[in-house]
Amino acid sequence: MPDTDLPTALDLPMADPLPAPTRKYFDVCQEKLGMIPNVLRAYAFDIDKLDAFTGMYNNLMLAPSGLSKLEREMIAVVVSSVNRCFYCLVAHGAAVRAMSGDATLGEALVMNYRVAKLDARQRAMLDFAVRMTEFSASIEEKDRQSLREVGFTDADIWDIANVAGFFNMTNRVASATAMRPNDAYHAQAR
Repeated sequence: MPDTDLPTALDLPMADPLPAPTRKYFDVCQEKLGMIPNVLRAYAFDIDKLDAFTGMYNNLMLAPSGLSKLEREMIAVVVSSVNRCFYCLVAHGAAVRAMSGDATLGEALVMNYRVAKLDARQRAMLDFAVRMTEFSASIEEKDRQSLREVGFTDADIWDIANVAGFFNMTNRVASATAMRPNDAYHAQAR
């Protein structure tokens, strides 16, 4: 579906006019990414919801952290793989390919992270994110301790849990609304 169509199966057009700060944010996206991600367009029917979403996303994915931006994108992809979220697999798979410079890593994380060439730290991080996605109520101290043993601090564990939790939420919203990834994501960093 072309990017000019509604970004989801719901008829929720963007606010018109967009407030100046939102317009500026969208202009920055267009300049840096060459597009306005459909997830932002989807939320733009309600500027308060859009601001809440972007505030949380920007804090989790872009703010200083003991996790690299690539590691946070890796979590996004692996959680989205478990949840089979088409939108996030396409969008964040493209981000992993671009940030890592490794198209194979991006594809492996989309399909089955266990076949990817990962170091012990990355493997433990992704194992935890998957456990949280599939069986969050079963997480115990030994699971957190396994992260500490490969060098994660408690603040890092907080960030892993929050990134995984955020993408579990967004995957469900994207799937429930048939959110469509921008066409441009498919060809990026290949």
